[in-house]
Amino acid sequence: MRGTWKAAIALLLLLILIPLTLLLTLTQWVPTLAGIWLPVGTRIDIAERPHFRHGAMRLPELRYLVGDCQIAQVKDAELSHPSRWRLNIAALDINSACLNKLPGSEPVPGAPRTLAQWQSMLPYSWLTIEQLRLSPWEKWQGRLTLSMTPKRQELRYEGDAVTLSARLQGQLLTVEQFEAQLLEDRPPVKLVGEFTMPLVPDGLPVSGHVESSFLVPDVDALVDAELDWRENEGQLVVMARDNPEPIFDLPWVLTRDRLTISDGRWSWPWQDGLSLSGRVGVKIDNWQQGLDKMLIAGRLNVLTKGAAGKGNAVLTVGPGTLSMDNSDMPLQLTGEAKHNDLVFYSILPAKLTGSVMEPKLAFLPGALLRSRGRVIDSLNIDDIRWPLAGVTLTRQGVDGRLQAILRAHEQQMGDFVLHLDGQANDFLPDQGSWRWRYWGEGRFTPMQAKWDVEGDGEWRDSAIVLNSLSTGFDKLQYGTMLVSKPRLVLEHPVHWNRDEQHPIFTGALSLDAGETRFTGGGYLPPSSLKFSVEGRDPTWFQFRGDLHSDKIGPIRLTGRWDGERLRGEAWWPKQSLSVFQPLVPPDWKMNLRDGTLYAQVAFSAAAGQGFEAGGHGVLKEGSAWMPDNQINGVDFVLPFRFGKGAWQLGGQRPVSLRIAEIVNQVTARNLTADLQGSYPWSERDPLLLSNVNVDLLGGKISMLQLRMPQHDPALLRVQNISSSELVSAVNTKQFAMSGPVNGALPLWLNNERWIVKGGWLTNPGPMTLRIDKDTADAVVKDNIAAGVAINWLRYMEISHSWTDINLDNLGVLTLRSTLTGTSHVEGKSNTVHLNYTHEENIFDLWRSLRFGDNLQAWLEQNAALPDPRCRDGKDCKEQ
Repeated sequence: MRGTWKAAIALLLLLILIPLTLLLTLTQWVPTLAGIWLPVGTRIDIAERPHFRHGAMRLPELRYLVGDCQIAQVKDAELSHPSRWRLNIAALDINSACLNKLPGSEPVPGAPRTLAQWQSMLPYSWLTIEQLRLSPWEKWQGRLTLSMTPKRQELRYEGDAVTLSARLQGQLLTVEQFEAQLLEDRPPVKLVGEFTMPLVPDGLPVSGHVESSFLVPDVDALVDAELDWRENEGQLVVMARDNPEPIFDLPWVLTRDRLTISDGRWSWPWQDGLSLSGRVGVKIDNWQQGLDKMLIAGRLNVLTKGAAGKGNAVLTVGPGTLSMDNSDMPLQLTGEAKHNDLVFYSILPAKLTGSVMEPKLAFLPGALLRSRGRVIDSLNIDDIRWPLAGVTLTRQGVDGRLQAILRAHEQQMGDFVLHLDGQANDFLPDQGSWRWRYWGEGRFTPMQAKWDVEGDGEWRDSAIVLNSLSTGFDKLQYGTMLVSKPRLVLEHPVHWNRDEQHPIFTGALSLDAGETRFTGGGYLPPSSLKFSVEGRDPTWFQFRGDLHSDKIGPIRLTGRWDGERLRGEAWWPKQSLSVFQPLVPPDWKMNLRDGTLYAQVAFSAAAGQGFEAGGHGVLKEGSAWMPDNQINGVDFVLPFRFGKGAWQLGGQRPVSLRIAEIVNQVTARNLTADLQGSYPWSERDPLLLSNVNVDLLGGKISMLQLRMPQHDPALLRVQNISSSELVSAVNTKQFAMSGPVNGALPLWLNNERWIVKGGWLTNPGPMTLRIDKDTADAVVKDNIAAGVAINWLRYMEISHSWTDINLDNLGVLTLRSTLTGTSHVEGKSNTVHLNYTHEENIFDLWRSLRFGDNLQAWLEQNAALPDPRCRDGKDCKEQ
């Protein structure tokens, strides 16, 4: 009896100790036992032994490896059985790069094959993975929950970028919800559908129907997608809701060895100004043997339509392979594309290598992209070439030699050729480096000039540096001006650091030119404009510089550019008027002597506004001498504004001209004139000349106001002009006069016939007239009848005179005079009444006096001069 109890106790201890021993040695025997069923070369590694807590078995960590590559890692697994089996895993990390290292294996005899057999083996259980990560697609990590019974399996996956809810009952798989955030700041892609799974789960579902709608990136267009298939055939159709043509229509056939898309159609309706469509065909062999063993071949053609006609380009893919390690996929794009008036030609053989995650596209010898056509109405691209042989593209950027050659011409401006050549090393905007140099030449037809340009620079990471620049013309000839060899060069390299936190833009340039000649004979000495820039980027910077031409200047410039508007100020410091002597043509024989000039201008320019400026210029105590006259004491103040093609002369005060003295055959003193208004003038914005006064011939000539456009004559008043000084100025020896003259001359500038109409002169006091004795005797000798009248006028005291004056715009002056006075001849006095008419071309008279050429030219340019044949009442309106 005692032996029986001992045997029972020993058996009980064995039943207790064996499971405890197995549990404590789990880390040693489980990996060995699992290796019997695992593929050759794979193993399980358990770092810490499991333990029980609160009725659940906990495993801190488990790793599954193939060789030294970790396929999966389980952290903090907990297995319990409240009402059914529950497995909770804190984290499961799967490395997809190790999956292709798994060796192939033969199916185990007796293993379940059908879907129903697999489902019948499922226990009533729950599986929860709090954090499931699949490298390298960490973006799609999330929380996975599974609820499993032999009849129904339900799955729920929730992450920041993806949500999935699905259930499987027998062969029917229903996707109740699927949302994937493919792009940030865009609505997620959503789809729902039903699938019939195969009896043996070794392939795709045997039939199904999926519907989806999503927003196309960049064009904000909503599209609907529908996928249908049955057995091994199906069709994918993607439609835009506002377009009857499908974006994609891809019929496909799937066999055990090949996926074929034949005679597929595609179109892209959202490319502005460019119609894109075409056909597509793809064959993928060995599609079930993994990505590395798939053999892919395809053909995609692109049809384009523009103003230049239709174009067709073909992209040929493969046959080749894509791999997680090293792809080998030939590519070639051949054909032409047409967009508006541009035509693009391409022969681009290339090869895609590297892993799918790190692809590398290398262009092969002969790769060339060309274009020709019209960019804008007037600019024609004769040929532009981009040789691409040796250039490679990777995720890190562009690597290789980058070249471009452009030949173009503009109908009015001329033709030109530009070259670009450089070397890129893993270049992307603000990443890597790209060093370049450029050069070119052309003709600038409007100014009969040739130009050239050359320089070099570099884009390294976020810094763009223009190391050198030299561009200029051999000359600029326009109208009366000829500029010799203007050239723009860098004084200091232009640096642009594009760092988002501390952007910097700096540089210095110089625009130099030789002499500027004018056809009149004057010239501007060699000039130079030097300026520096400093700011944030080319769309926001400040500039500072100065312009000088020999002794002229320097004119200091400051301002800023904000990407939309250029604003600035210019200061012209006070300097002598004599520095402008080179601008005066030698034929004028004008010597600038005294005076100072200074000015200040503020300006701005923008695309919609144009150029606007405002400021003032001041000339003080100016003096100019010429052989026949002198101008002394000139004070000129010019406040102005310019905008929208019009000048606003004057502002709070008018343009002011003051001249102390004009010495000629007739000396004029104290000339004043004020000008205010708009030029060109209009009814709404007239131009007013006022306060015109000048002391002349012992009297004064004044004009209160002249308004342009003119509706009424401007009244030119003559006050106490000395007739003796006038006769002396005319320098006639045939007669002499003395006494004052008053009058009024109504002045017209835009009358179809008259310059002065209805003017008059009279004497406010006694006047005398004396005819030269020799002149009078000669008249008496030749004509007895005329001699009697002349004898009355040998010496005459005029008590009253009245003269009507008219001057037409051909220069014909008509005088009709009535004189009343007393003649004193040989001691006798007689009352004389004289009616006198005289006609003469005053322009010829001014020429004879040598001071009227400028006035005549001004009148000829500003007065309405009719055809001289249109006189005597002739109607010449049709001429």
